[in-house]
Formats: sequence, structure tokens, C-alpha cells
Amino acid sequence: MKKAQFFHQGKENDVYCDLCNHRCHIKQGKRGLCGVRENREGTLYSLVYGRLVSESIDPIEKKPMFHLLPTSKSYSISTVGCNFRCLHCQNYQISQYPHSHAGDIPGNLRTPAEVVDEALGTGCRSISYTYVEPTIFYEFAYECAVLAREKNIKNVFVSNGYMTPEVTRHLSPFLDGINIDVKAFTDTFYKKVCKARLQPVLDTVRLMRELDVWVEVTTLIIPGWNDSPKELRSIAEFIKEIDPAIPWHVTGFYPTFQMTDREPTPTSTLRMARDIGLETGLRFVYEGNRPGEGGENTYCPSCGTELISRFGFSIRRNALTDGRCGTCREEIEGIWS
Repeated sequence: MKKAQFFHQGKENDVYCDLCNHRCHIKQGKRGLCGVRENREGTLYSLVYGRLVSESIDPIEKKPMFHLLPTSKSYSISTVGCNFRCLHCQNYQISQYPHSHAGDIPGNLRTPAEVVDEALGTGCRSISYTYVEPTIFYEFAYECAVLAREKNIKNVFVSNGYMTPEVTRHLSPFLDGINIDVKAFTDTFYKKVCKARLQPVLDTVRLMRELDVWVEVTTLIIPGWNDSPKELRSIAEFIKEIDPAIPWHVTGFYPTFQMTDREPTPTSTLRMARDIGLETGLRFVYEGNRPGEGGENTYCPSCGTELISRFGFSIRRNALTDGRCGTCREEIEGIWS
């Protein structure tokens, strides 16, 4: 166990968790919605500190992060637990583990130094906190991030964006990049599918960018739920308002977990979403989960030159020169070195 950050005490040993925007009111002996933070006699504890259930070496493109050290490897870690209950979660075996296993908390004990040493030893240029919502293992992630920064290793969150503004400001000095899911643009979707709300996610996208963290946004497009041109355009307009250089990943859905009543997303829908994003004025829009269709390549927004050719998580060609288009010298936003 580890004493949690970001909570305050209430009456009669109750506590209020300030880590994410659920801001759970947790009574003595109970846990928050994430299932991994427990009130013990008026003090909130993280039950997952250092208890890793996944340690993998991934291409950074898998996060997906397309504008942060392309072709590099990222040391990816996760505990169990999540503050969302998404019906279509592809990692539900670990995200929902405490809820489906009577509160059990598995994992191999690791220290931040061990994680950073593994990243260094395996040639990874970043550490990704991923697979579940990393905010729920914040104490461990933060200590890893501080140590990684000292060793010149980048830090990347793959997130649902539900952390509180207090946490965002605390983390941002040590965070290089974040991919935030904007899962839809209606509260109805968030409440029915994720058991959450939309506005805090939008606020986090805006605040992260204001704090100079490199942001990329992903929308998993689910037939019948969030695939209307109107909704997709609303997401694109929101991103453009913050920064038209934020890459938008429009990704194909496959049936999983408790959402098996939908067909996979047609490639034509992804192409429509990409076209909407570009028409709206976004500089970079990518189609995901459909390798080889061409929508995953990076093109110069100024002259149209193909700059990075991708197939899935592999890069076949990179024609960037010092972060600029080799043809017209247009600056291509991102973290390239």
C-alpha cells in the first residue's frame, strides 16, 4: 500500500478523492469507483503502487502517438483498475479485474528505479503509462516519471482524460506527451457507455495543451453510437479551437466485452471522419486499426508531400528533415528528437 495523493478528509473518517473527476466520497473501509483506492481509518491508500500486471516494449505508434519520436520503442506499464466502466473496453480483463475478482489486486512488485532501468536497458526512449487509465496508479506513475526525466527518458500517458485539474497541473512538468480519448461528443454516450461525463475530458485536453504537453486525440468510432457526420465535425471543431496541429486519430471499432451487438466500423466511415477533420482545418488526421489503407500516413499540410509512410505500427519511410517538410520546409508540429 501507498498513502494516496490528492484526497481530503470528511466527517467520521470519510474521505473525498480528488484524483479524478468522479471525486468519490469514500466511507471507511470502502474503495472508490476505480476499485484500487481504499479508505482506511480516514486515510486514502493506493492498493496498486508498484503492482504491475503488464510490462511490454511497444512501438510508440501503438499508443497511438504519431508525432513523438517515431520508430522509437516505449516501455509500457500498467496495473489493474480503471475509473471508467466502458462497455467496449479492449483491456477489460485488467481494467475491471478488481470488480470481477472480489477486490483482488494482483501484480508483480516493481520500484520506479526498476522500471526506469528496464526502459534504459531495453533501449526505450519513453515510458508509456497505458492499457488502463494510468491516473488510477498515479503515485507510482508520477515517481517513475520524475526519475525518467532525470535519465532523459520521455513520459507518455494514454488516458481517458478524466484526471482533475489539480492532477493535470501536478503531472504536466514531467509529462512529454499524452493521447486522450475523446470517445464521443455527447454526455449520453459518456453516461451510458463509460459511466462518466464529457466535459471534464474536454477540459483536460484544453488544459494539457495550455501547459505545453504534446497532445494527440483518439476517437474510436462505433457504428450507431458516435459515427454521425454532425458529431464527428463537432469533435474536429473542438480540437481545432484548441490547436489545429493536434493529431486526431479516428479509429475502427471491433466488437468486444459487453458491446458485441455492433459490426466493425466500415473503412468508409473512417475515411469520412478523416475528410471531415481535414475540411474542418485540422492539420493531421489519421485512420487507425485499418493498416494499408493510406489514412495512417503523415502529409505536409502545406504542399501535400508524403512525409511519413506507415503500415500499422511500422514506419516504411520518414522524409522529415529536422521536423520540417523536405520539400517546402513547412514546420511539422511534434516531438521529433
